[in-house]
Parts: sequence; structure tokens; C-alpha cells
Amino acid sequence: MKRAKRYLVAVSALLVLVVGGGVALGRALNTDDDLMEDTTPKTMDVILSEIRSLMQDYSIEAYIVPSVDAHNSEYISLHDRRYQYVTNFTGSAGTAIITLTGAALWTDSRYHLQAENEIDPSYWTLMREGLAGVPTRDEWLLEHLSPGAQVGTDPFLIASTEYERLSTVLVQSGYRLIALERNLVDIVWNNRPPQTVEELRPLGYEYTGQRAADKIATVRDTLHALGANAIVISALDEVAWLLNLRGTDILYNPVFFAYAIIAHERVHLFTNVERINETIREHLRTEGLVPPVDVRDYHDILAGIDEYVRDGHRLLLSSACSQALYAAIPAEQRLQQYSVVAKLKAVKNAVEAAGMQRAHVRDGAAVVRYLAWLETTVGAGDGENVTELSGAAQLHAFRMQQNLFVDLSFTAISAFGPNSAIVHYSPSTDTDLPITQDGIYLIDSGAQYLDGTTDVTRTVALGQPTAFQRECFTRVLKGFLSLGSAVFPTHASGTVFDTLARKALWDVGLDYGHGTGHGIGAFLGVHEYPPSFVSNTASPSNQGVVENMFSSNEPGYYEAGQFGIRIEDIVQVVRANVPHDFNGRGALTFYSNTVVPIQRKLIDVRLLSEGEVMNLNQYHRRVREQVGPLLLEQNDSEAYRWLIEATEDITPMALNLAVHQNDTM
Repeated sequence: MKRAKRYLVAVSALLVLVVGGGVALGRALNTDDDLMEDTTPKTMDVILSEIRSLMQDYSIEAYIVPSVDAHNSEYISLHDRRYQYVTNFTGSAGTAIITLTGAALWTDSRYHLQAENEIDPSYWTLMREGLAGVPTRDEWLLEHLSPGAQVGTDPFLIASTEYERLSTVLVQSGYRLIALERNLVDIVWNNRPPQTVEELRPLGYEYTGQRAADKIATVRDTLHALGANAIVISALDEVAWLLNLRGTDILYNPVFFAYAIIAHERVHLFTNVERINETIREHLRTEGLVPPVDVRDYHDILAGIDEYVRDGHRLLLSSACSQALYAAIPAEQRLQQYSVVAKLKAVKNAVEAAGMQRAHVRDGAAVVRYLAWLETTVGAGDGENVTELSGAAQLHAFRMQQNLFVDLSFTAISAFGPNSAIVHYSPSTDTDLPITQDGIYLIDSGAQYLDGTTDVTRTVALGQPTAFQRECFTRVLKGFLSLGSAVFPTHASGTVFDTLARKALWDVGLDYGHGTGHGIGAFLGVHEYPPSFVSNTASPSNQGVVENMFSSNEPGYYEAGQFGIRIEDIVQVVRANVPHDFNGRGALTFYSNTVVPIQRKLIDVRLLSEGEVMNLNQYHRRVREQVGPLLLEQNDSEAYRWLIEATEDITPMALNLAVHQNDTM
């Protein structure tokens, strides 16, 4: 135990966690790591050896390292990238498990190729989730544990629902899941980046459309209905949305590290107290928060919960909250359900919806300028070398010229040729390919504006595409158009739209491995849930679709090592004008906020119906009408001319000719 004693420090707010047979002392949230004189980067061999030594000290045979932070965030700060530190994998989703003799990494199909390129197979076994014959994490653990073994994890980095599920699985087979007092990766991470604590940005009513006091009043109505005294809010975007504040603690995500407890008479904010200056306090007063918000240190969240527990209050938690928060509340005082705030935030008010529409028009102008520049530059053959990285930088520059621009919303997926088959590819100096006329180029990118968040994908061929590429692109387009034009009843399941988007691909035995749609924030996260358009009917974020939700519409197809195709718009759920109204339930459809042309060169018109051609033509006319004037206003006549040509109608004559050619082949 000498090694463990050497690393462990006294911590405050200790908590006893007793779940699924595992017992361990809790730790203070994100307690500062021990100072180490030597910050020289460690090799993978050293990192895993030191973690395994600590595992022996803690009497565990397996240690779980998730890809999230204490707030279950998808995108995390450098300080929280434990998963990347131990695996070298930079994807945003996955789970690593380290045993005393091996290590395995699970990630979904979006990252199979990326993980294969990034991890060292001499230390890590890649588990490609979703493929036949690949064991689940549960199956792998049960196979690799000795009788009576213990599995350890950090209670702040695992959702309570997952902790309970996994604990049950292990107990049934004679094992135990325990919550450790320190994160083992933190102990060995000697050159760990510091936690970010940046200034906050108040967001005015002209962008939010609702005061914080009114949002909180709605939350309190839910508390009354459920018989709860307070709600603990741990998701960073939910705290930011509720208080109409934004931050920069996580790259491209306008959030800040904080927790909140909303009681009937008081609001408690747990964050770095130094950044709650007079400007922020005045903002909170203007937002109608009286009495004043009780601001406390970020690390005091467990103590804050304990005060309500000791007073006998009932507390409401999200089903996505961490095991540490969940275990801090006795079962008889604890209520848990899908996040109340997430469902409120997902439905944009009139001001937010109008802001999203305006932001997408400006963003459309930036993307059109980029695509016009790219086609002209690559096609000129003047020797200028456009690469994935330089192309993404040029698009960033065009976005920076747009009004109300704040930042990107994620690192651009600027992918050419074989790299475009990697769903969440991110170009680096090691992988940066030149963009030429000999291949498919996929650009998936987005931006943060004060009035909205954008996310758009277009796939283009700068040379002559093959017949198979055109077929794949057209079948993706058919699914895209089918979803975008769907009419459906209020609260329809997201699985309906996932099926619509895949059918044209399924007809010929093709498919893609990622979801079809994710929610998006209003100057918040580029991914937020609900809604969720996925095949899994049991997905917690599949809460049903209602008016003024915003989602991506992004079917695709990927041919490993050759090319990738994806078309993505952000669509808004709006009222549908149809003869009937689903017996009063309400008829809905989608309106595309994204206004960027879809390349006609890649379309095999023979595969489109007349209705699909009409739909695409109508969309392109709207793109021209909304983006064209802005391009002229920005004095980019070349991009304007490119836009006019790119949005020309597919004529009935062209359609009939294509059909005739198909009939004679």
C-alpha cells in the first residue's frame, strides 16, 4: 500500500458510496492533483504499468476509463481527456478498460477507422462496437475477471444508470463494481493541463427570448408537480441555458464548469467564484433572479447537496447524472428522470428560432464562398496546393467575416479521398491530404454565432465522379429529401426518420453506421438531446418530436479506404399544412435552416423521382433567394455567380433525358 499512500491526499466532502456491493470512499470533485517535479511525457508502457500498480493497491482487476467528464459532456476540456491520455485515441466517444494483463478500447462505427490509426495495438485491443463477433464490455469483463474480482471506476465519470446496470451484471456473476476515491489516471498524469476558468458572457434577451427567472419558474412548476424540494443540475449546457450565460471553458462549446441547485425559494450556482464579477451579478439581477443567486465554489457541490439531504428535502436528478451525485442522496429522498431542463431547452422559443434561421443564412454565405473558392482554386490548376487543413482554415476565415460570429462549433471534418470515409475524421499535419480533382471531398463544419449554432455537411467532386459514387450520393440524397419532406404527428419517434433516411440505401444493401439526426443548441452545443434520430428505439434521448425542436438531417455512406458521402442540414420542426391533423394530435414537418447548394454533378438524376427533383429545385431557389443578396452585400460577385449556377433547376427535359438513357442501357 506504500504507493497508494504516497499519492493519496486528504480530501474534503468525503462520501461513502455503497452501490452494487462495492464500497469506497468518495473524493472531493476534481481535487487538484499532486504536484510532480518531473513533467516529462510518459510512454504508454509507463502509463499502463503505473495504473496497474495502483490497481493492485486498490485490489481491483479492471479499471474503466470513460470518454466523458464529471458532467457527462461529449466534448471535454484538455484537463479532462483521461481517455485520450491512456489510449492516444482522440475520438469523442468510447470506453477504455484496463486489466492487470491487457487493455481494450470500445468505440462505435463513427470512429472505427480513426481508432485503428491512433491506438497502439501492442498495448490496446480495438473493439469495434456494432460488428458481428465483437464482445460487449460486459462480455469482455466477465471473460477476463477471476472469481470474486472487483472492477473499479471513478463515480464522477459514470452515469448513475450505467453504474447500477453494470453493477447488477457483475454481482450476478460473483464480481463487484466499486467507486474509487481517486481517479487512477489523474494520479499518473504528471503533465496534465490545468482546468480552464474563463470569463463568462451574459446573453441578452434579444438572443434568449426568455428571462432566466421565467425558465426557473417553469422548472419549479415541475418540482411542485413531482413533490420535490430542489433539482440538481449537472449538465453544463443546461446551467448555461437556464442562467442565460455562456462561457469558453471547453473548446467550441460556449459553456462553463458549474453545477446548479434550484430550490423553490433559492438558486445555488457552484462554479469558480472569482468570475462572478459585478457584471455577471448585474446580469443575474436583470434576469429577475431575486433573492440573489447563491454563488459557491465549484467543488462544494456535494456539500450543497448534503445540506438539503440533512434538512430532509427530496431532490430531483437527471438520469444522466453521475454516480457520485446520485449516491450522495438517500434513496428515500431521491427522484430521478430524464432531464427536465434538457426537454425545455430542446424546444426553441420564437426569438431563438428566428435567431437560428438568421445565423444559418449568414453561415450559408460563408460556406458558399468557400465552395466557390475551392472549385475555382482547385480547378484552375495554377499550382496552388489546397489541403484539408488549409481548406478548413479558409472556411474559418469566411465565417469570421460574418456578423455575430463567435467561434467554430467543432473542429471541421475536412476530408478528402480515403479520409472522407472516416466519419469523424479530423485532419492533422500527419494526415493532411491535398484536395484535388481526383476524388471526393467531404466538409462537415459549423460555427457559433450569438444568435445560433450551425452544423452543415456537403460532399463534392471537383473532378469527374465514378458511376458508383454518383449512385451512392444519390441514394443518400433520396434519404435526405425523404426525411426533410416528411409529414408526421406530434411526438413521433425519432426512429421513424432514421428509417426514412436509410430506405434508399437499404434498397440496394447499403447502409451507414451512425445516427441520422441529433439536436442542436441555440449558441450552445452542436450536439444536444433531445431530439435524436437513431435506430435504437430504447435511446433515452428519443423523447418524441415536437414543434420548434431543431435537429440535423445527415444520412451518409462510407466506402472504407476510398470515399465518404454525407449530406447534412439543420432542420426545424414546424407545423404542416395538410388536409387532416392526425385527429387533433397535430401535423408537423421540417423546414431546413441550412441554405447551401447540393452539388448536382454528383447526382444520378435517373434515380430521382419527379417529386424529389421538384423538392430539390425548390430548396435551391430558396438558397439563391436567401444567400444571394448577402453575397452581393459582402462584395463577393464571384461567389454570387457560382451560387446562381449551382442552384439552377434540374429541368424536366434533363429528367426525361436521364430516364430515357436509363431505359436504353
